[in-house]
Amino acid sequence: MAVKAQVLYDFTAEPGNNELTVKEGETIIITNQHIGGGWIEAQNSRGEVGLVPEDYIEFGKPTPSFPGAASTTAPTPSVGNVASADLSFFDAYAPASAPAQNQVDAGGLSPQPDTPDTPVSPYLSSPDEASNGNDPWSVWNADPSGGSSNNWASNPEGTQTGKTAAADPWGSVSQGHPQAYQGPGAEDDEWDDEWDDMKSTGGYNESESGESGAMQRGGAHASSMKISLNKFPGFSKSGPELYLLCKQIAKGKDKLTIYLGEVGPVWSYPETQLDCVVADPKKGSKMYGLKSYIEYQITASTTNRPVNHRYKHFDWLYERLLDKFGSAIPIPSLPDKQVTGRFEEEFIKMRMERLQGWMSRMCRHPVISGSEVFQLFLTYKDEKDWKMGKRKAEKDETVGVMIFTTIEPEAQDLDPVEVEQKCEQFSRFTKAMDDGVKEILTVGNEHWKRCTGPLPKEYQRIGKAFQNLSSVFTSSGYQGESTLTDAMTAAGKTYEEIAQMVAEQPRKDLHFLMETNNEYKGLLGCFPDTIGVHKAAIDKVKEADKLVATSKITPQDKVTMAKRVSTMSYALQAEMNHFHSNRIYDYNRVMQLYLEEQVKFYETIAAKLRQAHSQFTTM
Repeated sequence: MAVKAQVLYDFTAEPGNNELTVKEGETIIITNQHIGGGWIEAQNSRGEVGLVPEDYIEFGKPTPSFPGAASTTAPTPSVGNVASADLSFFDAYAPASAPAQNQVDAGGLSPQPDTPDTPVSPYLSSPDEASNGNDPWSVWNADPSGGSSNNWASNPEGTQTGKTAAADPWGSVSQGHPQAYQGPGAEDDEWDDEWDDMKSTGGYNESESGESGAMQRGGAHASSMKISLNKFPGFSKSGPELYLLCKQIAKGKDKLTIYLGEVGPVWSYPETQLDCVVADPKKGSKMYGLKSYIEYQITASTTNRPVNHRYKHFDWLYERLLDKFGSAIPIPSLPDKQVTGRFEEEFIKMRMERLQGWMSRMCRHPVISGSEVFQLFLTYKDEKDWKMGKRKAEKDETVGVMIFTTIEPEAQDLDPVEVEQKCEQFSRFTKAMDDGVKEILTVGNEHWKRCTGPLPKEYQRIGKAFQNLSSVFTSSGYQGESTLTDAMTAAGKTYEEIAQMVAEQPRKDLHFLMETNNEYKGLLGCFPDTIGVHKAAIDKVKEADKLVATSKITPQDKVTMAKRVSTMSYALQAEMNHFHSNRIYDYNRVMQLYLEEQVKFYETIAAKLRQAHSQFTTM
């Protein structure tokens, strides 16, 4: 018996990569379900065998196999639970729409690939882009009264990153940079064994259109599944109260200090700014050459020693940072994973550019850049160093809202009313900026299409028309014609040159403006979840009087909750001040670059037109 599967999306095999081309609706037989890395081996009705992305198919029931096909069964995904403190007494005071059980229905979050339609530009890939489809801010607009909904407890941060791991027992033959350490698992590929085939069962959502802050493994065909809210230590179904009433005290070396600066609360910044370079992509192979991948070389400014990482290693780092800091610090998503065309030069170049942008933003954050897991990623010395650091990071219990136990503001406690006002202020600003960034991306996308489509054609038509008229004039036989016809022909060619310039210009200026806004769109998409944690904490503090009256908590617990929500507010203010500082720097830089390139562009056009003008005789 073998497993029959239905193909959900078209997939075109890349030559020489042992892949199998399949079409939507086609039925295939699974011959090897344990390839790993998100791939399976399948056989079509014509007897052809090759690799197909696992997320592009839907498993059916076991069926008699084609001759020679192996018998296998589809694994059933499961999500484990980790016990946490019993804080169920909060449920009676939770907002009406808060989940009553320790699970949420995460419809649309199952791991499915994005529909493989080719986007019309690198920045907008969905018709919903202009209309804000899949808007992560939509929960704020769900209040039927027209106000801003504070019902954040119904979306606790424990839902952000549930994962299950499937066995992936294949080896590796690395063909990376010989001068650099070959990366985690290059010898025995323990990295891939442990997590390469993980499937995200929840989290922040993002399509390539970037409507929110993190990786989306789901698409339009994603099915509904139940997600445990206690998947990670420190995450609770009731959300921030785990921190508000916890007894844990962070050790001195783990403290994150917040100072009062000129602009208000700020993080403690290092004396020397960390930086890194992502460069030199190389094609490597695994499974004894059966599968290929791209490996990037990362060099930190502190060591000047290169280390190698694949995309999935960046993904692992992203998940670790999201687990640990996501409740306090928005962690922007990585550039989305791609199955087809992933070895094309243009795609590799764009992914490397976006990975560089992501790493640079992480390096500029004083908390992220100084964290152990980030330093491990940049500076591990050898396999042993990596394995020890990796296991330590994965066992870290100071995750989710428990990160606030490490934060120590050097300022007096804030009044709860002031805390709520600050939270609402940041909510309004980030939502408004999100709308503004999307508008620029929409307008920029339309302009890009005009510059690479109809606009150059118009200039070409003008140029051809001038040259055609020049040819007509030449046929007159009049001896004094050449001066005019030569000038008209030159003018026509000038307009053809301008057409080429117009088509090439977006990559010289608009590209960088669009990339910056695309990056900020992803970052802003994280804010609803981060600010949502603070809104939920404020709601819990408002319930404190009722809880004291019913002897659910003590008066001292109420005082502790107010003090700790003040700490959370200082963290939010420090993060917003960091965000504003980076925003001002980034937009100053990219707008200067854009306008400088625009000036060069129009000056070059003006020079060409002046040259064409000079060819004509003044009568």
